[in-house]
Formats: sequence, structure tokens, C-alpha cells
Amino acid sequence: MNKETPRSDTAWCPGCGNFAILETMERVIREIGLDPSSLVFVSGIGQAAKLPQYLEVNYFNGLHGRALPAAVGIKLANPGLTVIAESGDGCTYGEGGNHFVHTIRRNTDLTLVVHNNMVYGLTKGQASPTSPRGFRNPLQPDGVEMEPFNPLSTAIALNVSFAARVFSGDRDMSAEIIKKAVLHRGFSLVDILQPCVTFNRINTYRWFREHTFYLGENYDPHDREKAFMASIENEKLPLGIIYMRKQDAIA
Repeated sequence: MNKETPRSDTAWCPGCGNFAILETMERVIREIGLDPSSLVFVSGIGQAAKLPQYLEVNYFNGLHGRALPAAVGIKLANPGLTVIAESGDGCTYGEGGNHFVHTIRRNTDLTLVVHNNMVYGLTKGQASPTSPRGFRNPLQPDGVEMEPFNPLSTAIALNVSFAARVFSGDRDMSAEIIKKAVLHRGFSLVDILQPCVTFNRINTYRWFREHTFYLGENYDPHDREKAFMASIENEKLPLGIIYMRKQDAIA
């Protein structure tokens, strides 16, 4: 991994959670010992989707919401590759919602990392599928009326192979969980909570620290029913491996 990759020419705002995710991904690749020649990142469109451009890896930028079908195709064409799809919450859960659902069902052996800042950052602050009710933005000045999309409960309802949630502000725990996701056999989802310092003034670094907690050592991620209940908690959002199937299969 190129440790000298400049950060001054990125397209991200100062303080953006994407910087921490970028450094975390560099650490994951280094600590797992992944050979860049056998690693492929696939992304869609958006600020989060620019992350592979700042890594020394093979990468493919798809259309908006279309990272997953490209990632599945790459994995099926060359099963020996480690494939990591990554993009934002709008790209993945909005435009790419159909692909999200059916890639879980196929259980292709790849990892999906989603930058979830609960807003569309590239297009200047519109509500995303995960924006909370009441969130005011240029297109909804009176606030979002719909319930936010819950990617973890949706994934667990579909019996996903691996589902986790992390916070970009905790790089150590994020790296450990993403490493487990990459090494997991089957489809792995890692939903990364991160702030958008420009367009989302509600879900800030402080907000995430005050409204998240880590699942305890007694929590069993193999218990699907308990995992689903954990995934729908909304007073405080649980962090960690929420659900992991004991038996894992590659499509």
C-alpha cells in the first residue's frame, strides 16, 4: 500500500468521515496482507465511490447504484480475486436497492462496504434512503416524512451471510470488523456510520458517539432472531457484528 498517497487533492470536505474510512481500508489491506494484484474494488457514483481512486488497487467505477452487479460479475469471472464493493447510502440503498436485495440472496463471496452519512453529499444535501424522519434539506424543507430504510434489518430478513455496523470515528474497531468481513466466506455487509460535515448537521461525530453502543461479549451474532431485534433498535444504534450465519455458501 502506498503510504505516501497525497490527501490534499481529494474531492472531500475537510473533516469528512471518508478520510477515516480511507485510512481504515488501507490498514485492512495491509494487515490482511492482500496482494493489490488480486484485489478489486468496485464502486458506483458519489463522494464515497471515489475512495478506490485514492488506493493503490485495481478498481472499477460503475454507474450510479450499479456497483454490485459489476462486483458480482468480476467475482464470477475470476473467483480467485478478493472483491470489495463500496459506495454511499444513496447509491447503494437508493438507486442500487434492487441489486442490494438480490446480491444478498445470491450470497456471492464478496464484501460490501457502505458509507452511510444519511444524506446525498455529491448532489448537495438531498435526503437519502437512510435520512431520519424530520430531516430538513433543499428538496424537503418541511422535513422527511418517510421512515428511514434499515439496511441491516433488511439484510437479516433475507438471511444475509454476514452483517455488521461500525462507526468511522472508531478506526480500530472498524478495521477489525472489516477484516472479518473480507475474510468471511459469503456475502458480507458492513454499514459504516459516518458524518457529512457539510450537509448533515444532525448526525455529527458527537451525535454518533452519543447514539451508538457496542454489543457486549455475551451477544450471539448467530442468533438470527436476536440479531433482527438488535438491527431495529433506534434509540441507540448497536455496533459490531450484528449477524453471521454459521453455515456459509458461495453462490
